[in-house]
Amino acid sequence: MESTNLVGAGVAHWIYSVSILVFVLRLVQMPGLGHWIGLGVLLAVFPLGYLLIKGPSLGRSTLYFFQVSLMLTWLVVALFLDWWPGIEFRQTRWIVVPYTVLFFAGAGGMIGVAALAGRGWTISAVVMFLIMGGLCALLHVMTDM
Repeated sequence: MESTNLVGAGVAHWIYSVSILVFVLRLVQMPGLGHWIGLGVLLAVFPLGYLLIKGPSLGRSTLYFFQVSLMLTWLVVALFLDWWPGIEFRQTRWIVVPYTVLFFAGAGGMIGVAALAGRGWTISAVVMFLIMGGLCALLHVMTDM
């Protein structure tokens, strides 16, 4: 169980780290590079799939499956909007609002997944989530994106 908890904490931190980097790159006027680095977050689908497969044998709660599934759902939506076929949607409010809500719901749920690995992982996940949220808000204010 310990190694599975560390996988969960690691993938949460990976998602937060890549997202923070993407937001910073957008803020410094390098959205193209941020777009390609953001591709790295799609790799989270593999450990998240592993967590879903291992979850029943570890007696995980329904909330756990919901948290992981929200993040996986966002990754699938991101794949189809950002990468294949690659739709420019960020100026279309009726798409970007649900997209952002789904992202933050999934990312917020990853705090719960990381929490299974212990207090230190929980604290760092919360801090990274708040940094990520703050950068997203700043990006919105500065660019109206």
